[in-house]
Amino acid sequence: METESLNRKNSSRKSSVVNGNGEAAAKVEADGGGEVTLKAKMSLINGCTVIVGSIIGSGIFVSPTGVLMYTGSVNLALIVWVVSGIFSMVGAYCYAELGTMITKSGADYAYIMETFGPFMAFIRLWIECMIVRPCSQAIVALTFSVYVLKPFFPECTPPEDAARLLAVCCILILTFVNCWDVKWATAVQDIFTYAKLLALFIIIASGMYQLYLGNTEYFTFENTDTKVTSLALSFYSGLFAYNGWNYLNFIIEELKDPVKNLPRAIAISCILVTLVYVLANVSFYTILSPDEVLGSQAVAVTYAERAFGVIAWTIPVFVALSTFGAVNGILLTSSRLFYAGANEGQMPEILTMIQIQRFTPTPAVLAMALLSMLYLTVSDIFALINYVGFATWLSIGVAVLCLPWLRWAQPNLPRPIRVPLIFPIVYLLATIFVTVVPMYASPVETGYGILMIMSSIPVYLVFIAWKNKPMWFQKTMGKLVK
Repeated sequence: METESLNRKNSSRKSSVVNGNGEAAAKVEADGGGEVTLKAKMSLINGCTVIVGSIIGSGIFVSPTGVLMYTGSVNLALIVWVVSGIFSMVGAYCYAELGTMITKSGADYAYIMETFGPFMAFIRLWIECMIVRPCSQAIVALTFSVYVLKPFFPECTPPEDAARLLAVCCILILTFVNCWDVKWATAVQDIFTYAKLLALFIIIASGMYQLYLGNTEYFTFENTDTKVTSLALSFYSGLFAYNGWNYLNFIIEELKDPVKNLPRAIAISCILVTLVYVLANVSFYTILSPDEVLGSQAVAVTYAERAFGVIAWTIPVFVALSTFGAVNGILLTSSRLFYAGANEGQMPEILTMIQIQRFTPTPAVLAMALLSMLYLTVSDIFALINYVGFATWLSIGVAVLCLPWLRWAQPNLPRPIRVPLIFPIVYLLATIFVTVVPMYASPVETGYGILMIMSSIPVYLVFIAWKNKPMWFQKTMGKLVK
């Protein structure tokens, strides 16, 4: 594809600038210079579907068992789901102030860069780009393929090789869509978000009918686990299901009127997802006992078999639709993180290039897709996500810390949205709870996570901090990224 670098040091390029309506207009400056930028094409509805579609993946359909496993009782599990949703909304509103104050794609990476400098920002970039995002996308794509194949293998697990091959096809199709046009990508996000919400609304409606019939025997506090470590791990599972609430901030440059639409999209999406998650869990427990939930690998499928009878096959279809949309949401937003890192000189310059006819960050999309497919060759990527999960919440906590820090260090910065300081304080205290306590409860997993964080230090020192590299090193690296 024909691409154009966004490196501001280069000149004599046709460029695109964003006008007052958020649409990109082609422009050639008097001296022939300029730059190509991403177009603001996304509406409020698109923003909502990006958040909802990114949050709701396979988790609510497949495995709400994690919260129940650590809480021990249904009622406490439901409380954890509610509090996790509120916690995510508080974090999202902190991001709303940061996103309208620091209007760069890259979300928490950009905020940490502006506040704490390139070293801290690179650690966040390394963990997110090289491990968390591609690994998460590989897992969701694999879940998609397993549920597409499930109707053909009703009595057994689908063949692993077939599932991996179909996951590769899923990633490749969505890579093409995201390279071709942002409107196509957001249309995919819209359609599959509506599909997954429809599936959940069907489950919720049937659950409300079961409540009407009086099926409430499992809603008790019996067997509640009161240990602090167990409570922290239950929130860890709950918050993982809400992961994705900050994804719209990664593409804020492409959102029309972000000062108005970002907080609106956050409010609509987080409230909707919290209601859907809680009511879906309520529906599960109207029919399924805690033991049945804990023993099921796919709670929604088990529920459907009990509630829907001959049409239970529709749930695996909806799970496939849900995960397909989630893969698209991860790819759409993650490629912008690569793009933002490259613009700051912390990733290869080729990732700053965008397709000049379609205004999509094609090399960054391709990089994300290739890394995701690489993780499909790993046998136990689920364990890898568990190892690095605590680092994800730790780095988001550092990003939220930017808000009070900037209030103190740079009080005169323009802040179109100004949240009460109690929001970041509460969020930071909760982040400490859900990261420090699991370090004590699961030292092996968190130990691996710390090693992954530490692996970013030599990379930073060699490729970024070391300025006077020998010519042979520069030529070798130049060939690798061309």
